[in-house]
Amino acid sequence: MSGWTLQPIGLIESCFKEKFAIPRQPGLVPSAEATLRLLPPYDSAETVRGLEAFSHVWLVFVFHGTAAQGWRPTVRPPKLGGNRRVGVFATRSSFRPNPIGLSVARLAGIDLDGGVRIRLDGADLLDGTPVLDLKPYLGYADAIAEAGNGYADDGSAPLAVAFSAEAEIALARQAGRLPRLRALIAEVLAQDPRPGYADDPAREYGMRLYDLEVKWRCDGRLATVTRIEAAA
Repeated sequence: MSGWTLQPIGLIESCFKEKFAIPRQPGLVPSAEATLRLLPPYDSAETVRGLEAFSHVWLVFVFHGTAAQGWRPTVRPPKLGGNRRVGVFATRSSFRPNPIGLSVARLAGIDLDGGVRIRLDGADLLDGTPVLDLKPYLGYADAIAEAGNGYADDGSAPLAVAFSAEAEIALARQAGRLPRLRALIAEVLAQDPRPGYADDPAREYGMRLYDLEVKWRCDGRLATVTRIEAAA
């Protein structure tokens, strides 16, 4: 069987500028903003005619941030603490024979001024992600109420999130430019993006959101944002 050559239809512009702290599944961080900018020759209004009638969309994309590392027959899912290995096809790991992912996002709007830009909420995509296809989400067929989640069933409570006085000042400065920043940070940290084996309350973690570096510490089930600074 011969191979296939696939060309991106567009590129993602996302608030997530690095792989660390990206939600492990779509929809977990509703305040995460992204835009799919369609590339020529797909960037015409005709290609998205009627799409505005749907609330959510599927995105087929390339794990461009890890594709060069190749695939692995077994991987260590964060849900299992990062220590137990399972088969790659029993996970949503990016280290796949073909580095292709599938994500669903809320359709926030479509801008047609000077091309096509599709605004998305709740996407779990790295900035610059190539998108291979876009399809409407059909609730009556795509949502299976009785589906089982295997080892990925989430029985853990989200982390509580607090902000230091210094972080509150930084949030106030950014309120006009990034009004959803507080919610975005809180939703990301509630999912506990640390490695499954990490449990050091003295360690300060950092993540890049937009053009900002967010620092936090975690003590038990409380994550405290210590600083929000301009990214280097």
